[in-house]
Amino acid sequence: MDTQAQQTTSEQTTLAFEIGLLLLLALIWGSSFTLIKVAIPSIPPFTMVAARVTIAAILLLLIARAQGHALPRRGSVWAAFLVQGLLQSALPFTLISWGEAHIASGLAGVLNATPPMFVLAIAMMSGRGRQTVSGRKILGVALGLAGVAVTMGGDALSGIGTTAPLAQAAVLCASLCYAVAPIWGQRFSGLPAIVTAAGAMSCAAVLMLPAAAVLERPWTLAPPPAQAIAAVIAAVIALAVICTAFAMVIYFRLIHTLGPLGTTSGSYLRAGFAVALGTAWLGERFSWSSLAGMALILAGVVAVTVPAPARTGKTATGAPSRN
Repeated sequence: MDTQAQQTTSEQTTLAFEIGLLLLLALIWGSSFTLIKVAIPSIPPFTMVAARVTIAAILLLLIARAQGHALPRRGSVWAAFLVQGLLQSALPFTLISWGEAHIASGLAGVLNATPPMFVLAIAMMSGRGRQTVSGRKILGVALGLAGVAVTMGGDALSGIGTTAPLAQAAVLCASLCYAVAPIWGQRFSGLPAIVTAAGAMSCAAVLMLPAAAVLERPWTLAPPPAQAIAAVIAAVIALAVICTAFAMVIYFRLIHTLGPLGTTSGSYLRAGFAVALGTAWLGERFSWSSLAGMALILAGVVAVTVPAPARTGKTATGAPSRN
């Protein structure tokens, strides 16, 4: 009994650590909406994303090498990295950056809180997923979406479909990318997280650099105003180093420990942080209903990520859910 109790305590501690990482990732990615809003008036979306993923790729490659990891040599692995880089970085980063040129960062955050709905739909449409998605997780998704709605408030949500509809659709398409990316990313479970992050980000840079060069010709762009240049440079560096390189290492770890649905459930918290930071830094509209919304969001995250108690007569594993 003592051994079992120690094992259960250790597993609970591990789960608490993983959920802590999920909270940290949500904060980091929630702040990215604010940082994008700071930079997008001066740097167009393809150029911003190209700079973001290139700096992140270089940093991740250096870290991987410093840790003694060798990158895979098989072409099939790099083809999979290319798809991962497109789904997780190149395409959604560009869609969100373009969208935020037309809508508030908080609204972009709430629209980007929908990946768990897409993940759940994909799981339900597959025979395998239909067996593993529980009613508790469906309830968690519903609680999270309700929390997002309350956090944003009725006035903000009422603008959906009438204000910059193409920008809103772009952010929703980014959410679909974020839903598919962790499902695809499960194939890299045999690789260290830093190697997967470095490979996928390198492929994202390969995609974005020529796209920016052809579509926006960044060398012809006017520099930001003198009073804004420091903030713009700081925003791009923070997006690359913290919101991309550091965040991706956490992200690929969580895919292995919490699974696609558990990992994407952090998008609810990301929305709350995006609203709060947009209010504090950018003066976007704030409502005290955010407090009630965050409570619902937290309840949804717990329902999606924490495993159900073991049935009577069976041993509880306490392992993090992968569904």
